[in-house]
Amino acid sequence: MEFAQRHAISDVCVLCEDVERSIAFYRDKLGFRLRHRAEGFADFSGAGLTLALWEIDHISRHTGVAATRGPGAHKACIAVKLPSPADVDACYAELSVKGVAFERPPADYEWNARCCYFSGPDDELWELYAWREGGPVGAVA
Repeated sequence: MEFAQRHAISDVCVLCEDVERSIAFYRDKLGFRLRHRAEGFADFSGAGLTLALWEIDHISRHTGVAATRGPGAHKACIAVKLPSPADVDACYAELSVKGVAFERPPADYEWNARCCYFSGPDDELWELYAWREGGPVGAVA
């Protein structure tokens, strides 16, 4: 069975300039509940999937994804949460064989997840991730 038929999109991430400004908008104006807050990152619970914010400079510094601004720049990240770090590696291998060009191989990141990234044909960024032992950092009460 194909990748997209096995794994649901779990998160949509807006790649933003100023995470504090964006938190205020999504929390105070739209009513999303803040779940996690870490350097350059926040995510919210709402009806449906997770909405996340990630400062473009932060994701670029840690993952190698371009920090380009203006036309042609990444502005959204579509995330697929996988059951385990091993599943990230397996999906990376599966999609690489099909010609998907990843930014780099899967890696363990300081936010306690194993992730890999690729771009779609219109510069939309995709993240495949799984939480490592202990789960996500920065939980907000």
